[in-house]
Amino acid sequence: MRRVSVFGATGSIGQNTLDLIRRRRAEFKVVALTGGANIAQLAADAREFGADLAVTADEARLGELREALAGSGVEAAAGAQALVEAAERPADWIMSAIVGAAGLAPGLKALEQGTTLALANKESLVTAGPLLMATARAHGATILPVDSEHSAVFQGLIGEDAASVERVIITASGGPFRDWPVGQLARATLEQALNHPNWVMGQRITIDSASMFNKALELIETHEFFGFPPEQIEVLVHPESLVHALVGFNDGALMAHIGPADMRHAIGFALNWPERRHLPVERLDLARIGQLRFQAPDETRFPALRLAREVMQTGGLAGAVFNAAKERALDAFIAGKIGFMDMAAVVEQVLGSLSVRPGLIQGAITLDNVAEADHLARVGASEAIRALQAKG
Repeated sequence: MRRVSVFGATGSIGQNTLDLIRRRRAEFKVVALTGGANIAQLAADAREFGADLAVTADEARLGELREALAGSGVEAAAGAQALVEAAERPADWIMSAIVGAAGLAPGLKALEQGTTLALANKESLVTAGPLLMATARAHGATILPVDSEHSAVFQGLIGEDAASVERVIITASGGPFRDWPVGQLARATLEQALNHPNWVMGQRITIDSASMFNKALELIETHEFFGFPPEQIEVLVHPESLVHALVGFNDGALMAHIGPADMRHAIGFALNWPERRHLPVERLDLARIGQLRFQAPDETRFPALRLAREVMQTGGLAGAVFNAAKERALDAFIAGKIGFMDMAAVVEQVLGSLSVRPGLIQGAITLDNVAEADHLARVGASEAIRALQAKG
């Protein structure tokens, strides 16, 4: 029986992971489940799967979680340190699906026990990719990508010599605004940004998809995980969201990974790796689909892509600054404090101001330095947001 833990269990990735585990319940022992504010879902899942431990990231909700778990035998804990301690509990496979930079410390702790880490928390690679990969190597741990694009690239490279790769193409749906006149984007509302045409996801990742900040993070993630130089990594807008990535080789061949727009596909690959096993996902009828469309992304419409390339070229702690500024700008858009296109403007301003700060961006990539860069970026982003509000 395989011991598994799911970090970020109440989000869309976590719930899809538990759906797959539920279908083969006898094969798995659930060690730990973690979540945020959705205490009812976290407690219900912990009870259903007989987890040893349930952790909420919100320390103020520990009493609520304990009450929801009363009589179940499931231990309850709360807070950032409790998340790290949960990652220390022995497990054979751990899903890292915590949203944001908060997923980095638990992910590193999980790798230190030499386990297999299914990585859906892209911010870990964006903020501290070299540290994450070095930790895995030092402890004999395995990292498996769970983003559909990176899972597709991973699968496309099985049995191939990475030296023969000329290009990697990750795809983007283009979100709800791919066909909008650029001049209208500044007036895009939160409700419109949440109306994704293909995927059902959480609020934050759906907005990131609409702005292509999600794809910008994935560009950096591709560079950090696979080691390909920035100039070999491309993005194509693919409205159907069926081709998740393509790998191009030095003989001119392109290997495409095609699958349904269902996150259980990538999750299931990581859960079953190195085997392939049946998954309850749609089988594509290509004749019915009829066509697959591709187009180059417009970086005027999606400036996040340009900023991601600047981050890859800069290296160091630029990714930590980029991610933190993006998270604070996203919070401000959700709160109605800034407009849709202002998010990229905030991130660009913070990157520019902190890149000239002596010793910051090129400092060693450690947890402490990542935390410092994160803090300074959030402060800078808050100042930029206040300035935008003052302008009206």
